[in-house]
Amino acid sequence: MKQKLSIIKIGGNIIEDQESLSQFLNLFSRLKGHKVLVHGGGKRATDYGKRLGIETKMVDGRRITDAQSLDVAVMVYAGLVNKNIVARLQAYNCNAIGLSGADANTIIAIKRPVKNIDYGFVGDVEVVNTKSIAQLIRADLVPVFCALTHDGMGQLLNTNADTIASEVAIAMSQTFDTTLYYCFEKKGVLRSILDENSVIKSINQESYQKLKQQNIVADGMLPKLDNSFHALNKDVQRVCIGDITMLEPKAKLFTTITL
Repeated sequence: MKQKLSIIKIGGNIIEDQESLSQFLNLFSRLKGHKVLVHGGGKRATDYGKRLGIETKMVDGRRITDAQSLDVAVMVYAGLVNKNIVARLQAYNCNAIGLSGADANTIIAIKRPVKNIDYGFVGDVEVVNTKSIAQLIRADLVPVFCALTHDGMGQLLNTNADTIASEVAIAMSQTFDTTLYYCFEKKGVLRSILDENSVIKSINQESYQKLKQQNIVADGMLPKLDNSFHALNKDVQRVCIGDITMLEPKAKLFTTITL
């Protein structure tokens, strides 16, 4: 029987709210079994970019990463955000180790090809080194990945944290019974953005198409759901979307994604 593994991606609004972050890290540290944390930090990177006089460029909600923006991302994601999270997890007796995809060659990506838009130093995940990650997990370490990968030839790449979480979950499902959690500030996927409790408790592929047609699910929720179904179709056991309370042992109000 495969051992259980939880992979949790934490949203930027939780990272920026110190009280929510503390509550999340406390719950995460008490989560039973093997676990991996994935985080971004785009809002913090935008803030520090402004301080340095570096403009943030976005196209259709996606960040353009030129050389200067990549420097900021590395400093903020792999440095400031990652190491603060790791230090705070240590305070909860959770033996975390902070990583980018370059560390232990864990996540290799390719620079996104230029089609209509040149996204710059943005990476699309190609390979997840399951052996390295499994070695860390089995040594009772808790990997904490920031949203950076590498191309194997010395170049770091900015990579979407939702995608990293999904691809790591898919790769690790070969060895572990894997559950993927997308943890953000809402209680789940909402039927109405005006009603915080209008959580859709279960979404499958058929209902997802209807929700999109009705424009109930749109914008930033679409990539999360697309990554969720991609993971389930690649043998990830379970995918859940919700707020930090989703990690409580008897949690009931969150969205479960099924095929």
